[in-house]
Amino acid sequence: MKLSAPAIRSRKRRRGGAPLVMVTAYDEPGARFAASAGVDIILVGDSLANVVLGHDDTLHVTVEEICHHVRAVTSARPDVHVVADLPWMSYHLGVVDAVANAARLVRAGADSVKLEGGRVRRDVVRAILDAEIPVMGHLGLTPQSVMAMGGYRVQAKSPDAVQQLHLDAKILEDEGVFALVVEGVPPVVGTGITEALEIPTIGIGAGANTDGQVLVFHDLLGLSRGEPAKFVRRYVDLAPVITGALAEFARDVRNGSFPTANESYPNPEGLVG
Repeated sequence: MKLSAPAIRSRKRRRGGAPLVMVTAYDEPGARFAASAGVDIILVGDSLANVVLGHDDTLHVTVEEICHHVRAVTSARPDVHVVADLPWMSYHLGVVDAVANAARLVRAGADSVKLEGGRVRRDVVRAILDAEIPVMGHLGLTPQSVMAMGGYRVQAKSPDAVQQLHLDAKILEDEGVFALVVEGVPPVVGTGITEALEIPTIGIGAGANTDGQVLVFHDLLGLSRGEPAKFVRRYVDLAPVITGALAEFARDVRNGSFPTANESYPNPEGLVG
């Protein structure tokens, strides 16, 4: 049964809720596989830029592209809550643009939207919520801030930074976000944020004590290029399996063993080639 935003909001582990499982997906097969596996939330993430479109960061994906992939994901009709990322510059120029872009993602099929940042995004969060669109927050290592952060670096490594992260998390909770992704922080920080909030936290590189976990589809299946981040666990390495199958197909075509009669339609009687 699909979880609503209020149902997700109630899923705190300390209140007896089961840990939330979120995974990214960007197309119909990915959504179908994720839903069949029993995940709670599918994220149509701006990581699309990296793992599908081949960019080095998440800054080169547009609202139109996210909408396109939301439609692909929801065409699988997954009985799973679908949250879509608001990409870079889709909510940075003011509340009017932010609400309009959030509405486009909902019209494409999303059940909620996710955006990065704390106090500096307070007015945007409030405006989107006032438009009756549920919002998930994202703090810590926020990939859309990669240039300002100087790279993909672990965040909240000083007492002042931890204090600021707590302040931002509390602001988002007070404004009404239904859950918070916490990325790339020491485990003690992920635990502290989780304990301080009444809304659930979903960790990615934030330790084991958050209220849920998220990983990128391509990362956990071994389909991403390059070395995975420290927080990634590869549950299977599909890259050599897929490459091997394609190489076998190419070999069979070239040596004439594909297709055979079993892979061909029968000739009609009396038809001579």
